[in-house]
Amino acid sequence: MDRKEIVLAALAPASGAQHSPVQVQKLLFLIDKNIPKLVDGPHFNFQPYHYGPFDSAVYDVLEELCMEGHVDITCDWTLRLYRLTVPGQALGDKALHGLSDKARTYMERLSEFVRSLSFTALLSAIYKAYPEMRANSVFQG
Repeated sequence: MDRKEIVLAALAPASGAQHSPVQVQKLLFLIDKNIPKLVDGPHFNFQPYHYGPFDSAVYDVLEELCMEGHVDITCDWTLRLYRLTVPGQALGDKALHGLSDKARTYMERLSEFVRSLSFTALLSAIYKAYPEMRANSVFQG
């Protein structure tokens, strides 16, 4: 899988739900960290940043996918929100279903996990599991 495919596959289980920046970053971080061999990864180079693991390349890929008509980017006050378009959902579903059962199940559960937690709870969970990612954090939760 390339970067575009992994982003599409990662967003596909949400079936059109929006993802905040922190949700997208943590979703892809956990995929790269926990199942890299199952998805031909790692795909990104996450570093400790203000709100935990971060790679600006995630946003570059999302912008490219937006320009191709596969991701819809909207603004809600100060946040950019990301969701798959109908064609993006079709590609994401195809990429997701091309994975092993183990990888697909992990990504489906992970998608639900990151979307179910508040900003504070998600960062706290990441910092608990990966304390090294707290190094440059401005978040003290």
